[in-house]
Amino acid sequence: MHFAGLGTATPPHRFTQRECWEVLRAWPGFARLEPRSQAICRRVFAGSNGIESRYLAFERLEEAFALEPNAMHARFTRYAPAVATEAAERAIADAGVAAGAIDALLVSTCTGYLCPGLTSYVAERLKLRSDALLLDLVGQGCGAAIPNLRTAEALIASGRCRHVLSVCVEICSAAFFIDTDPGVLISNCLFGDGAGAAVLSSEAPAGRRKVRWVEGFTTLSASDRECLRFETRDGMLRNILGPEVPGLAARHVAELADASLRSRGLGRDSVSRWILHAGGRDVLKAVREALGLEEAATELSAEILRGHGNLSSPFVLFVLAEALRRGWPGGWWWMASFGAGFSSHGALLEVE
Repeated sequence: MHFAGLGTATPPHRFTQRECWEVLRAWPGFARLEPRSQAICRRVFAGSNGIESRYLAFERLEEAFALEPNAMHARFTRYAPAVATEAAERAIADAGVAAGAIDALLVSTCTGYLCPGLTSYVAERLKLRSDALLLDLVGQGCGAAIPNLRTAEALIASGRCRHVLSVCVEICSAAFFIDTDPGVLISNCLFGDGAGAAVLSSEAPAGRRKVRWVEGFTTLSASDRECLRFETRDGMLRNILGPEVPGLAARHVAELADASLRSRGLGRDSVSRWILHAGGRDVLKAVREALGLEEAATELSAEILRGHGNLSSPFVLFVLAEALRRGWPGGWWWMASFGAGFSSHGALLEVE
């Protein structure tokens, strides 16, 4: 399987962390939060947390305080199909294929729910064939991109599909929740909105750089499930984010990378570039240290985090697209994502 095209997209409005802090501080509900909760928000928003700005599905930041289920669902319904379609259009254009050549559409999300799923709306907007296979993949959290791509690999390997369109879209602002839990408050300060898309093909595209998907890997640690997941409270999604997540992510990412690379006779020193989900500043630092990498090796992930926040599932597609745009040297590239479950995913890419 080969990457034939990549595309990313965000909602139109970008907000700095300073702007978010000023609006939060002026919100009447902020005064009702416990002093400890106020201090957490101040430290994360106004301090150095590795994020400078985020794209959010708001016209005005004050919309963030419409904390009721109908408003959240309306936000997801408005923005998720639009942003997903924009990323998909860019991936199709980058691949140089016609929309009618797409045999299957896979869409991953965890920040909202539609029935029929997002694939129905995205396929309609893209004018895909009516007989294209549509699969909605939900509930995999920040790690969803690699399982999505592994599903594309299976469809292509079966011979039933030649071109598969893989999309990850998260409208994290449709899942904001405010209470006194530190993990919930920190989540509101970290997550941004966006979509990433890839056209995967059975054959390498002619006349352009070749990026071959070699193999994908996954490990599940169900005993750690309660550390990172969504729950539903008051009819809305509420993010559970435990303080142990940075260490947990670092351990699982390193163990999976080592075992998977070793299975192919490779080691960490065989990897020329690392395409890593950031999660947050502390998470990225912990993963980098667990892998024994210099800070420069994860600078692109840190850069995406600074400008977009934690995009959840599309994050690694943003990093991959930017790495290719900048013409990074080829060789073995390792892609890593992780999230709810607790699940860790890895993929070995061979880049020309």
